[in-house]
Amino acid sequence: MQKKLLLIAKSAPWSSLNARELLDIALSGGAFELPISLLFMGDGVLQPLAQQQPTVLEQKNLSANLQALPLFEIDAVYVSADCLAKRGQLETERVIAATVVDTQQITQLLASHDQVIVL
Repeated sequence: MQKKLLLIAKSAPWSSLNARELLDIALSGGAFELPISLLFMGDGVLQPLAQQQPTVLEQKNLSANLQALPLFEIDAVYVSADCLAKRGQLETERVIAATVVDTQQITQLLASHDQVIVL
């Protein structure tokens, strides 16, 4: 039986390379059909938001990578409700479908996965 991997994105989209590296891990694992879930927390909740303008910062847009997740069978995508609320982003449109989860559900996610990577 394969181990389940939970990737936690805690970095803002362009504050460092962490956002892009975590997506690379997700897509690479998905290519090998690993059971992967993705959770956006902290400033990471800003990553899947639509209407971003990375070219202003001379960065590449992450939305294409995010939209590719379902193609790699990564459909278990979650966003922290508390982190969205703290940033006033609860109702903001996202480029991928994601389930908004509360603290109790995040605890259950952590318990149900064998490995966790946080970037």
